[in-house]
Amino acid sequence: MPKLVVTNREGNTTDLDVENGLTVMEAIRDNGFDELLALCGGCASCATCHIHVDPAFMDKLSAMSEDEDDLLESSDHREENSRLSCQVPFTPELDGLKVTIAPED
Repeated sequence: MPKLVVTNREGNTTDLDVENGLTVMEAIRDNGFDELLALCGGCASCATCHIHVDPAFMDKLSAMSEDEDDLLESSDHREENSRLSCQVPFTPELDGLKVTIAPED
C-alpha cells in the first residue's frame, strides 16, 4: 500500500498507509490528526487543510485550480509548496509523499 509521510505542527513525523481513491486530506484526517481541521469536508472552501508539500513531489501533483489558489492567498503561511490537502488525490505515483501540516491562521 502506498505511504504518505506526515509531519505535524510539533515536528513529529508519521508514516501512513493510504487506500486508493482518498485525498491527502482524507488520509490525514482519517488517521487522527486533529490539527488538520478540514472544516468544509473537502469542498475547497475553507483552507483549513493547508499543507506544505516536499518540493521533490511538487511536479507529481495535479495543477492547482484558481479556487485553491485564491483560498491559499488568504493564508499568512502560504509558501511556494503550499496546497490544500483536499485538492490532492493520493495516487500510487505519490508513494512516499512527504507533507507538513501548515501552521494555523
